Amino acid sequence: MSSRLTTPAAVAATLVALMAAAPASAADYVQDAGSTLVFATKYDGEVFTGTFPGFSTRLSFDPADLPAGRLDVTIPLAGARTGNDDRDTTLRGADFFNVAKFTQARYRATGFRSLGGDRYAADGTLELRGVSKPVTLTFTWTPGAAPVLAGKATVKRLDFGVGGGDWSDTGTIPDEVAISTKVVLKPAP
Repeated sequence: MSSRLTTPAAVAATLVALMAAAPASAADYVQDAGSTLVFATKYDGEVFTGTFPGFSTRLSFDPADLPAGRLDVTIPLAGARTGNDDRDTTLRGADFFNVAKFTQARYRATGFRSLGGDRYAADGTLELRGVSKPVTLTFTWTPGAAPVLAGKATVKRLDFGVGGGDWSDTGTIPDEVAISTKVVLKPAP
């Protein structure tokens, strides 16, 4: 049998067959410049938005092997910016993010599901203020040299104790906060 593998064509054919039989592995990515993480809610009926400029993302993703996917996002809370100094100070305080005690939030998902076309869902866990709750991120995937994950989620702030005390009135600030992200990716080193 070893004499069959002595010709270059036989060796090449064997290698191609072995490679085709090997399971697909997800590509590993890290966040690149141009990525954004935004939240939006209302205060007394007025919509405002904020950003988390210091967040970082690691992703393992292959549309052909969704169960093998992984997403890990770290969000430094002290960096939250809304364009209003008073509001930003309040967000960092004990009633909201309490950055003196909880420096970051973290979102982790293992495995994804297809929603059809280039749309997917990550059923993950958000850890915020020491509380872990399930949060689903729906996203589109744009492949290429610099792939892009563009996603949306809804977080119920009171589930995590964000905006407690006098701020727990959902007539002043709704419980649901809209999250949107655009993550530009590059291959992990």
